[in-house]
Amino acid sequence: MGIDLVQIAPSAPRVPKPEWLKVRLPGGENYNELRGLMRSLGLHTVCESARCPNVGECWGHRTATFMILGDQCTRRCAFCAVPKGRPAGVVDWDEPERVAQAAGAMGLRYVVVTSVDRDDLGDGGGALFALTIRALRRAIPQVKVEVLIPDFRGSDDALATVLEARPDVLNHNTETVPRLYPAARRGSRYDRSLRLLARSREIAPEIPTKSGLMVGLGETYSEVAAVFADLSAAGVDIVTIGQYLRPSKRQLPVARFYSPDEFLSLKREGERLGIRHVESGPLVRSSYHAHEQTMAIES
Repeated sequence: MGIDLVQIAPSAPRVPKPEWLKVRLPGGENYNELRGLMRSLGLHTVCESARCPNVGECWGHRTATFMILGDQCTRRCAFCAVPKGRPAGVVDWDEPERVAQAAGAMGLRYVVVTSVDRDDLGDGGGALFALTIRALRRAIPQVKVEVLIPDFRGSDDALATVLEARPDVLNHNTETVPRLYPAARRGSRYDRSLRLLARSREIAPEIPTKSGLMVGLGETYSEVAAVFADLSAAGVDIVTIGQYLRPSKRQLPVARFYSPDEFLSLKREGERLGIRHVESGPLVRSSYHAHEQTMAIES
């Protein structure tokens, strides 16, 4: 199953997409209404920016993942379609209220908030995450809020700022296995991501933690199992596993596609190693069925 880094260069031949990964193009009344709402409020969603294959399904059910702190990421992960750039310290401090306004208009009861990496900011954007959580709670008193945060370059203070706002779930994606970080996650470190998840449980042990992985970049089964073991040791409650899909020719190609049976095997392995809930499937993404994942560990 393993594939060397030299075999996942952008010039690698295209691997045909299997039938189970083909989805309908987004559209419909709810999709168009939500797209117009986001535009009118000047908001971004990771659903669009990262070209998520589930955008049609999720928006059709009036769910979305808000992406705060702009749409320019300061890191250059080779798997991601989010635009790269240097925002030069610019922060839209009114954005949390607009996110809350949009969530209220959508009638949401479970909201996922994520962001680009903002290494140009001293706190990596932690303060804006906290403001967004509080704005959502003011607008929708019974709302549950999941935050999918960057690593804040290892800042405990930024992490504590987010946790003090009491999110219902603290999510940070490890994305891939350690061996592939130099090729896939430039500017990020596997050990730093693990430490953030472990520190979250130390600072606020009552707040569940979550992480996500892509497969199909050239990792081996044993490498994925080792990540499961690391996440379990860090106290992570929920893990999502999905198929990497190349957003465009500018990103890394797919090394191979996993079958639904292989995703089931990964789910069982993660649970065997102590993860309380593993959501594993070809089209699973970190925020896909997020509410149901949280309900699963609560029950």
